[in-house]
Amino acid sequence: MSAATDTQVESAQQWDTLQRVILPNASQMDTVPLYMDMGTATGIQLPTVGSGDGKKARAQSFSSSTKEAHVEDFLSRSSTKVRSGERVSFGSYFNAFPASYWRRWTTVDKIRLQVRTQGTGSVIVYKSNARGSLQRVDTRRVEGSAENTFELSLAPFGDGGWYWFDLVAGSEPLVMVDAEWQGPAVESTPGSVTLQITTLNKTDFCLNNLRLLAENPDALKHVQEILLVDQGTQKVEDADGFAEVHESLGGKLRIINQSNLGGSGGFARGMFEAVENGSDYVLLMDDDIVVEPESIIRLLTFADRCKTPTIVGGHMFDLYNRTVLHTFGEVVNPYRFQPSLPSEDMVLGHDFLSSNLRQTSWLHRRCDVDYNGWWMCLIPTSVIREIGLSLPLFIKWDDSEYGLRAKAHGFPTVSLPGSAVWHVSWIDKDDLVGWQAYFHARNRIVAALLHSPYEHGGRVVRESQYADIKHLVSMQYATAHGRGWALEDVLKGPADLPDLLPSKLPEIRKMMAGYSDSIFRADADEFPTPKMDKPPRRGHGVSQPSRVTLLPWAAKTVARQLFRPVTKTSAERPQTNIAHQDNRWWRIAQFDSAIVSNAEGTGASWYKRDPKRVREMLTESSRLHAALLKDWQSLSKQYKAAMPELTSLDSWKKIFEEHTQSEVK
Repeated sequence: MSAATDTQVESAQQWDTLQRVILPNASQMDTVPLYMDMGTATGIQLPTVGSGDGKKARAQSFSSSTKEAHVEDFLSRSSTKVRSGERVSFGSYFNAFPASYWRRWTTVDKIRLQVRTQGTGSVIVYKSNARGSLQRVDTRRVEGSAENTFELSLAPFGDGGWYWFDLVAGSEPLVMVDAEWQGPAVESTPGSVTLQITTLNKTDFCLNNLRLLAENPDALKHVQEILLVDQGTQKVEDADGFAEVHESLGGKLRIINQSNLGGSGGFARGMFEAVENGSDYVLLMDDDIVVEPESIIRLLTFADRCKTPTIVGGHMFDLYNRTVLHTFGEVVNPYRFQPSLPSEDMVLGHDFLSSNLRQTSWLHRRCDVDYNGWWMCLIPTSVIREIGLSLPLFIKWDDSEYGLRAKAHGFPTVSLPGSAVWHVSWIDKDDLVGWQAYFHARNRIVAALLHSPYEHGGRVVRESQYADIKHLVSMQYATAHGRGWALEDVLKGPADLPDLLPSKLPEIRKMMAGYSDSIFRADADEFPTPKMDKPPRRGHGVSQPSRVTLLPWAAKTVARQLFRPVTKTSAERPQTNIAHQDNRWWRIAQFDSAIVSNAEGTGASWYKRDPKRVREMLTESSRLHAALLKDWQSLSKQYKAAMPELTSLDSWKKIFEEHTQSEVK
C-alpha cells in the first residue's frame, strides 16, 4: 500500500471520545490541583543505577515554585485561558490519560489527543513510564484558531504510565477552547446504566447529588434510571426541595422505601432492579458523597471497551479536604485477610496539593486491585447474573467479598484513575469500636471462610483473638460483647444471615445500652472530675512498650486486668481523661477508670474496669475461637455451598418483597 493510501486510510479513521478534559466549577476552586497544575513540567528524578549505600533507593521528586490558579481564567467546564508568558499542565488526576489501564484492560491500542485553541503559544505532549520518569512526546506551535491532533500508541504502557499535555502562552494569552482524548470508533452503542444510591437519613447529600446529576445531562445520557433506595426514617421524598429536583430529572428518578437492610441490602436492591429492568450495568453510589459527574461517563466508556465483563470503580477523595485521595487501590491480604495496599510504595491519604501527579512516582505504576469500594462502582449485569448479588452482610466486607468472588469467576475489577467522588473521610470514624464491631468481625470471618486460600484461614483466627484481648484490656466491653456475638453467629452457619439483616442492629444497640463504655455524653461536665489515688511514677505518663519488653509487659498487664481489685475511688470517679487519638490499648490498660472521647469529637464515655467481666469474656472468647479453628474446614464448606442461594435473585426477591414499604416514581 502506498504512503498516500496510508494517509487516506488514517484520515478516514473515525474516533470516539474516551475522556474529555474538564475543569472545576467556580464553587470548587479548592479542587483545582486535581484538574490543572501551574508551572513547569517537572517530573521524577530516578536514582542512579548502582548508587546508594545498600538501602532501598527511592525516586526523588522536584517541584517548581507553585503558582496560584486564576479563578477568572476558568471560562467554562471545558475552557480556560493561559495568561501571556505563563504555562499550565494537564498532567493532573482528572485530566491526564491513564494509558496503562486502557492498554491492559480494554481493546483500545492507540489513542488520539485533540486540542482546540485560540491565540499564540505551544501545545506540548508528555508521557511517563511505570517508574514515573517524564518524556516529551511532541510539541506544536499554535496561533489564531487552531485544532491540533496527536496520534499516540499505547504499546509502551505495559506496567504503567500516563499521557498528558501542557499549554504555554506566548506574547498573548492562549485559550484552550476544549480538548479530549479519543479512541478508534466502535460500532456498538454505549451500554445502559441504572444509577443506584443507598441512603439512610442523608437527605441533604442525596438532594445535592440529584441536583448535580440534573445539571449535567451528558452524565445522564445513558442512565436508564436513577434508583434511590431509602432505608431511613427521614425520607428524601419528604425533604424541602424534593419536588423541584424530582421534576428536573425528567422522570428518571425512582425511589424505593424499604426497611433498613444495611448497605448490602440497599446495594443488592440496586443490582436486582438493574437486572430486572434490562440495564447493561448498575452504578452503585454511596449517599454521603459529592460526585464528579464526568466520572459517570468515564466509567461507562471504559467498561464498554473492556476485553471481558469488568467491574470498574472510582476513587474516593476526602470530602472535607478535597485534594486528598483516600487510596489509589486495594487488595485483600490473603494470609491476614485484611484490606491492604498493592504496593509498599503507596500511601494512604495522598494530598495532590503537596505532590502532584508528575511528582509522585508510585501513581505512575498501574495499580491492579481485588475490589473497589461501593462509594462508586459500576458492575455489569452480566456479572450479576452469573455470580449473584451481594451477600446479606448488612455492612462491611460486602464490596470486598464481591470483588473476590468476581475475580474467582474470571471477572476483574479496575479502580480507574480520573473517576472519583468526594466522600466523608474515615478520619473522624472508628468503626472497629461500637455497634459496627460485630459486622467487622463476623463478615471478615465469613469472607475468609469463602475465599481464604489457607487451610485454616491463615492468621484470621489468631488476629481475631488478639483483637478481643485488646478490647478487653481497654475496657471496651460492649465492643467485645458484640464481637462474641459475631463468632457465635458464624458458628451457627450461613442459614440465618438473611434473617439477621433487619434484626441484628436493634439487638446490638439494646445490648450496648447496658455498658457505660458505649453510653456517650456530649458535655464533659456530666462526668465526675478525674482524680488519681497516686501520682504517676516519677511524674512520667504511660509509655508504649518496646519490642523487647512487650511480651512480659503484656502478660503483667493482662494479669492486672484479670485479678487486681478496682479501688473504691476509681469506681466512684474516673482517674483521667483520654483523648481519642491517645486511646491505645497499652495506655488505657494501666487505668481502672477513664473518660474517653469518641472519634467524631461529639462526646465521651466512661470506661470502667471490671475484672470479673474480663475473666468471663476472655474465657468465652477463647472457647469461641477454639471452636472456630476446630470447625474451620467444615464451616468453609457450609458457607461455600450456601453462597449461590444466599446471593441469588430469587432469595433476595423474597427479602425485598417482605421489606419494601413503598415506591415513588
